[in-house]
Amino acid sequence: MNTEITASEMRRIDANCGDLGLLPLQLMENAGASVARAIRARFPGTQTRIVVLAGTGNNGGDGFVAARHLLDYNPLILLLGRARDIATDESRRNWEILRNLSADLREIKDSSELPELEPAADIVIDAMLGTGVRGSVREPVASAIDLINASSAFVLSIDVPSGFNPGNFEKVVRADLTITNHRMKEGLSGRPEITGEIEVADIGIPTRATLIVGAGDLPPTRNARSHKGDNGRVLVIGGGAFTGAPALSALAALRAGADWVTVAAPKSVAGTIAGFSPDLIVHSLSGKYLAGDDADIVNALIRKHNVTVIGMGIGRESETAEAVSEIIRSNPDARFVIDADALHALAMPMQPGTPPIITPHAGEFRMLGGDVSADLDERCELVMDFSKRNRVVTLLKGDIDVISDGRAVRINRTGNSGMTVGGTGDVLAGVAGAIFANTGALAAASAGALIVGTAGDLAFLKYGYGLLATDVIECIPDAMRR
Repeated sequence: MNTEITASEMRRIDANCGDLGLLPLQLMENAGASVARAIRARFPGTQTRIVVLAGTGNNGGDGFVAARHLLDYNPLILLLGRARDIATDESRRNWEILRNLSADLREIKDSSELPELEPAADIVIDAMLGTGVRGSVREPVASAIDLINASSAFVLSIDVPSGFNPGNFEKVVRADLTITNHRMKEGLSGRPEITGEIEVADIGIPTRATLIVGAGDLPPTRNARSHKGDNGRVLVIGGGAFTGAPALSALAALRAGADWVTVAAPKSVAGTIAGFSPDLIVHSLSGKYLAGDDADIVNALIRKHNVTVIGMGIGRESETAEAVSEIIRSNPDARFVIDADALHALAMPMQPGTPPIITPHAGEFRMLGGDVSADLDERCELVMDFSKRNRVVTLLKGDIDVISDGRAVRINRTGNSGMTVGGTGDVLAGVAGAIFANTGALAAASAGALIVGTAGDLAFLKYGYGLLATDVIECIPDAMRR
């Protein structure tokens, strides 16, 4: 498992900790306290002059906590901005605590109000900007960075040096010590001229908390200026043996936000599938089941869509299995979600290209060569190893879903035993396909499992064990609300 963590992954974890009851205020307290301990260990004398430069985000909140733990040093806390603009409740609360304790607080509304740091400070705590910096650093932070870099003070940066953006170091604090929260951040290693010494602070996020999917895994809200098709074109290939399964996948993809969903189905069932809903676009193939003669038409459709979801109700005719195998093999760079009967047509490992999402239950996973353990931790390791060896993203369905791309693993605890009703797996494939159109495979599989499980829980509140797959579809929009 990669020891570095991206800014987006850290945001996901932070959001999901809240779902587990691990409050952002607790994490902020632990982060700030770790900074204060590092200062005391290196500078035990309380005559040391400390200046804290804090932004209006959570990085600034970490700095406020550190300042509170170091109040006996009489630190000067400079807020780069106005107190009324502090962005989060946690940061605002810690600012108010400092105010109530009569700490030396100043609001810096303009770069001209920045005091000289030389020789006023022995230590500068940089708590201005955290991870995820985009574009140029703005004032007054830009001028504050120049002041810090021009001073001879010992500089401690919280999480990352302010302005740090992997690949762009035009305007960045040059620290003597960086205390980064939870795990090493992407790009920090190998940059001692910027980061100085690096310490990783344990801020109280257990490993299990990083695995569980939650609100942080929901797809981002769409661009208000987007047009039809911008939010995903999904092709569903299914039907023949059954008619309802591909219709459920297609309707679920629409409810999950796909702009355009096409069902490619054998001629024998295409009319029936089209009759389920006027929202479905159905392309009729030849014969009673998918066959090799359909490959050219299907391949052309795949090129017109962002994602292809294949296998629902398709049957296990030998000619169908050969056609599925050929379709997947002919489109190595296409995005596939492979479910149900199509899983039986796969030859592992998958060929090089874009790794598909596969959605087996335990029996199908064993059929593909995987092993399943009753122990969750062992099951996670088995799924991760299987995914790595076979170049797939696996969504192993169960009472607890396990998702892995071979490098990371996640678990989904939403859902209920009422979802054993037929069709909920088809719904999952459609939702994962819709999200896969706009994000990576691991993120799509994780979000799909979360959304469908949550929708199933909402449907269960109304229908109990009488819930239907169509009830789950209707609850998808509510399940996607943050």
